[in-house]
Amino acid sequence: MGKYSIKDLENISGIKAHTIRIWEKRYKLIEPKRTNTNIRYYSECDLRRLLNISILNHNGLKISQIAAMDEDEIKRRVFDVTMESKSENVQLENLMAGMLELEEVKILNTISAGIMKEGFESTFENLLLPFIDRVTCLWQTGTVISAQKQFVLNLIRRKLVVAIDNEARGLTGTGPRIIMFLPEHETDEIELIFYNYMARKENFEVIYLGPSVKPDDLRILNNVKQADVFMTVFSSQYSPDLLEKQMADYRLQFPSTPFLVGGSQVKSHQLLFPDGFSPISSIKDFRDAVRILKYSD
Repeated sequence: MGKYSIKDLENISGIKAHTIRIWEKRYKLIEPKRTNTNIRYYSECDLRRLLNISILNHNGLKISQIAAMDEDEIKRRVFDVTMESKSENVQLENLMAGMLELEEVKILNTISAGIMKEGFESTFENLLLPFIDRVTCLWQTGTVISAQKQFVLNLIRRKLVVAIDNEARGLTGTGPRIIMFLPEHETDEIELIFYNYMARKENFEVIYLGPSVKPDDLRILNNVKQADVFMTVFSSQYSPDLLEKQMADYRLQFPSTPFLVGGSQVKSHQLLFPDGFSPISSIKDFRDAVRILKYSD
């Protein structure tokens, strides 16, 4: 960590490498170093500076104006913009900077500002899910380390748990029973926790099993309390064939129980779903599916 190629900067910031080179040559906004073998690289400070510059640029400041600011002024302007802006690009970049700097307050303030302006559900769907997808991609390619990824996921998880606790107060959970789980070897549960929150809002009885549930354990638990519907999420890298096979195996094990299936892999592949399986790609998909289940009797 601490050394980045220009492609890394492009992947993390969303700014094209060509644009970064123009900013570098024309305005001297960042200055690459060189290895002993003359390969260009950028430092952690360069990356953070680029993220801050991008935030200001997205909010109407010209690059020539930003180039005239010192570092302290850039940071002050970024703070002001972040607290005021509704732009998802700005909030996303601020979350990325908070992750790289391990700045808990910056991340929590960004999330809280989004919730105040757009509401909890909109903030999760339009800001946090894209952020999680980007972090996961960067982790898979080795640009960020596991500790950085876990740092931000744990903060988001804390926000979700608080929201679930608040939502559960006064609810009886008298609706259909939904068993929520991640398949074996799946551990990233943020999206599933969010749908746990959504299900409780619809007054479902939620049995939340969490990550990496073995098929035999799922069958045994279902015999204890039978599900009216299952929900699972696929976030790890799968081939379409493997995803379809895993869903077919669940269909064989639970031939008549509906399944809701979410996750980045469901969104990114064109899949053939077994009968009774509903893909969940948005809050609207989930809400529509659970309301059909609620009022189907």
